[in-house]
This record gives sequence, structure tokens and C-alpha cells, in this order.
Amino acid sequence: MATASIRIDEDLVEKAGIMAKAFNRSVPKQIEHWAKIGEMMEDNPELSYEFVRQALISKAEKEAGKLEPYEFG
Repeated sequence: MATASIRIDEDLVEKAGIMAKAFNRSVPKQIEHWAKIGEMMEDNPELSYEFVRQALISKAEKEAGKLEPYEFG
């Protein structure tokens, strides 16, 4: 993955630091997480935050091989 240095508002970095600690992430990973959610929300304005959050969780579960087939009926 390529990296780039960017300037970010100090208040945003401070807030990211608090959230990063709460969710056991690094500050850059927390900002990446917010950016990913923001991109999804802008691309799909009709979706709720909870739907987007669950989609991210589902993707992570799939990548970890933790999904189970759904049985209809």
C-alpha cells in the first residue's frame, strides 16, 4: 500500500486519537476507518450509518472465514 504525508487539522487528529484508543486502532487507521465510512456514505446516501457499519463488519467476517450459510424456511 502506498502512503502519503498530508496535513490534517490538529483537532481532528486529537479526536481520532481518542477514538483510536477506544477501538484499539492507531490514529492513522482510525482516520482511514472514518474515510472509508465517509466514502461509502457519500456513494450511497440512501443507506443508514448502521447499515454501512454492519456491511463493514460482514466484510471483515467474510475475510476471516466466519460466515455461515443462511437456511431459508
